[in-house]
This record gives sequence, C-alpha cells and structure tokens, in this order.
Amino acid sequence: MDSQDQASEAEGHGVPTFAIEAVMALLVLALGLVIVVASHKLGAGWTSDGPGAGYFPFYVGLILCISALGVLYQSLLGKNRSHGIFVTGEQLRRVLVVFVPAVIYVLAVQFVGIYIASAVYIALFMVRLGKISVIKSVVTAVLINAAFFLMFEVWFKVPLAKGTLDLLSFLGY
Repeated sequence: MDSQDQASEAEGHGVPTFAIEAVMALLVLALGLVIVVASHKLGAGWTSDGPGAGYFPFYVGLILCISALGVLYQSLLGKNRSHGIFVTGEQLRRVLVVFVPAVIYVLAVQFVGIYIASAVYIALFMVRLGKISVIKSVVTAVLINAAFFLMFEVWFKVPLAKGTLDLLSFLGY
C-alpha cells in the first residue's frame, strides 16, 4: 500500500479506487460495443474498392472493448488492485453540491431559456455557496444576464436559447 492509499484511508470511508476503475471499464466496454455494432451495420468488411464505411470504427471499438476487459480484470481480480479510497463521502458531497445544480441548470435552459436559467443559477450559487445576501445575489444575477442579453441579442444579433416556454418573448426577441 503506497502513501497515497494510506492518506486516503486516513481521511475516512468512501468509494474504493478499484470500484471506480471497474465502473469506468464497464462504461468504456459499453461504448466499445455500441461502436462495434454500429460500425458492423455500416459495413465493417473489406469491399471491392477498399475498406467499408465501418471498417476503421469497428477496429477502434474492438480495441476499446479489449482494453476495457483488461482494466475490468485488473480492477476486480488483479493482484495489485487498489483498495485505497478514491473519494470520501465529504469529497463526494462537495462535488455533488456543484454537479447536481449544473445538471439542473442545463435541463432548465431547455425549458426557460438561458437567460432566466442563468440568473437563477447565479443567484442560488451566490446565496448558497457564497453566503451573499439574497438582494445582492438577485441584483447581480439580473444585471449580468441583462448585460449578456444586450450583448448577444441586441448588439451582436446572436440569438441564444429561449427555451420552450420563451418567457422573454414580450421583449420582442
């Protein structure tokens, strides 16, 4: 066990490194299988005028599958698999505090548009993580998005995503 593993275990309990490696190997294996199947449908063989459309992607997918199986074997059955903690519960919580709102923001852009979703996202982050007052956060979020609206929609004539609800349609853009 190396010093990094010992340091990780000293921080507390969490997800072991070999489990993360196994999950990533399974994801790469799934990606490789999708590539192999799709390229086989395109024609992965050799035709009279050269390689088929799926020839090279087929072998790239095959290499991904073989590599993923090797990593999966090493992570689950290898002698030197790492039992160290990849991420502790506290570290995972900190990542999720940022990651989950970011995913919600991306989904919200589809419905309410980028300006409203960005204003809410900025304001909530300032209040929640920055511990800044609600008034300052809301004013800052609205001013930033108003500046972006003026810059993209009015001056550069570049329309950004308005969302399916198009709540800013009363502005005429």
